[in-house]
Amino acid sequence: MILRSVIKRLSQHKVLVFNLFLSCAAENITVVYGMEGDTISVNCTYNPWQQRWREKSWCKQIHETKCQHVVSARRFWLPFLKNRNGSTSISDNIREGVLTVTIKGLKKQDAGLYQCKSDYLGETNSLRKVQVEVLTAVLETQMPEEPRAVQSISSIPPEADFTVFYILAGLLVSKFLVAVLIFIIGNSRKSRETVDEPKPLLGEHCLEPHQREVTGK
Repeated sequence: MILRSVIKRLSQHKVLVFNLFLSCAAENITVVYGMEGDTISVNCTYNPWQQRWREKSWCKQIHETKCQHVVSARRFWLPFLKNRNGSTSISDNIREGVLTVTIKGLKKQDAGLYQCKSDYLGETNSLRKVQVEVLTAVLETQMPEEPRAVQSISSIPPEADFTVFYILAGLLVSKFLVAVLIFIIGNSRKSRETVDEPKPLLGEHCLEPHQREVTGK
């Protein structure tokens, strides 16, 4: 049952991802995926000669006409300077023309459509549209309760019973073979000792009565 539910969840994720990919590809939107609690980074490139000194920011699209401001980059670039708002930070490399946005400790509410944009004298240009998707661990929600897990661990499947039976039968057969081998070796040694035992000569049995008669005389 658990495996079926996991497969079902994965198939649902695949369908959602595929549909999202098609819709975002049609609108030229970059899709970024991250697991809940992870960190993601987004790079928005621009022409450094045209937009170097423009104010750049990161906003979340609330609806079609409104993008809620999240954080703005510093106007004068230094490699170690970052602006931060909560778990979101932004830095602007005006030499390379790269605006980098980092979100740490992803949460479900961080999912949504975002924009990198530049502003200059009331003119706003969208540098990049990014769809952030936050994924949750599928197996976490499908784990059985602790008592069931303990019960499944302590119970022995039928295959294990057959394995133990085969092992015990093998040990008994091996002991029986060893006992038979010892018995055969003992009998062979006894037969060898009987064969090698010296027998009295026929002359010795014949001379004993004669010697007794001579001694009696």
